[in-house]
Amino acid sequence: MKPALHTLLSELTFKTSRSGGSGGQNVNKVSTKVLLEFDVMNSKVLDEDQRAIIQSKLESKINSDGILQVVSQTERTQLKNKKIALEKFNLLLTNCFLVRKERKATKIPKAVKEKRLNDKRIKSELKRWRQGRD
Repeated sequence: MKPALHTLLSELTFKTSRSGGSGGQNVNKVSTKVLLEFDVMNSKVLDEDQRAIIQSKLESKINSDGILQVVSQTERTQLKNKKIALEKFNLLLTNCFLVRKERKATKIPKAVKEKRLNDKRIKSELKRWRQGRD
């Protein structure tokens, strides 16, 4: 079960730095890039099962210290980038705890098999007819 985002907010840390991209002269002065960090290993909100699920499914986004990192630098303001980083973090956790339904294998209907074989027969006769007319 996914932990609620509001319970995790106290354990999130935000770091800012200068980002590239659009912004003109302002880009060299203002730190708009936001790096959201969440310490998965030392979280007091998560239980062992939740920790294991996050570590296995999001291992590419977790560094060697066990910290989950989410970066946002698309917007020109720090506040918008912080909001986007939180949305990305929430989406990551939602997808991480999503339980997929198992696919049930179905049998190919008899009518479909017969139609395929009939189409093959017709195509074969057409090709045989073309060979005889040369």
